[in-house]
Amino acid sequence: MPLWNWFSVPAVSAQAEDEEEELVDPQDVLREQCQPHCASWKEKLETCNERVRSRSQTAETCVEEVIDFLHCMDHCVVKDLFSKLK
Repeated sequence: MPLWNWFSVPAVSAQAEDEEEELVDPQDVLREQCQPHCASWKEKLETCNERVRSRSQTAETCVEEVIDFLHCMDHCVVKDLFSKLK
């Protein structure tokens, strides 16, 4: 009697790709929901970007506007993010 007959090996079957659920990052979902809340900061950032791009030589950067926009988004997202994590 062969040795492999003494051990039972569980059968593993792969699920079809269409049966698998697509994982969604809750942070991305919350960021989409926070876009209207931070619209004024995004508008200021876009205005700054247009102003900087329109000039050939400028020392201006939009760092402040980026920080303000990201701060707004982070503040909005963090309220609900940790309740959605497992």
